[in-house]
Amino acid sequence: MRKYELTKELESGNIIIDNEHRELFRAVNQLMDACGQGKGRAAIEGTVKFLLDYVDKHFAHEEQLQKTSGYPGFAAHHIFHENYKQKLRQIANGIMTHKTTIADLSTLNAHVAVLVSHIKLEDKKLGTYLQKK
Repeated sequence: MRKYELTKELESGNIIIDNEHRELFRAVNQLMDACGQGKGRAAIEGTVKFLLDYVDKHFAHEEQLQKTSGYPGFAAHHIFHENYKQKLRQIANGIMTHKTTIADLSTLNAHVAVLVSHIKLEDKKLGTYLQKK
């Protein structure tokens, strides 16, 4: 699992969005650190619970900003959010119902990478739009 950092390439320019992205990266990096210390199984449940709460809160914040600003990409952004949350819930249910495996960690990391890609492309567009408003 690789470490995540909110680089300039990933910053949206919106302080709320960027701070929440930092919070996400911090939680995922803490899990990776725990894995590196042989404590991943003990840490994953807390991280998964954090992620479930995080996506609900963060996506709601982003969507509120989009609605109030009249962001034209709202519909597609919302669909991505809903699909992402659904897949995360599936991954979380699998992790919570059996002993966590390396494959579970890999699946979770791949899903986080999807979100990082979304941040890099779509949230940057949103940030640019919000800065022009």
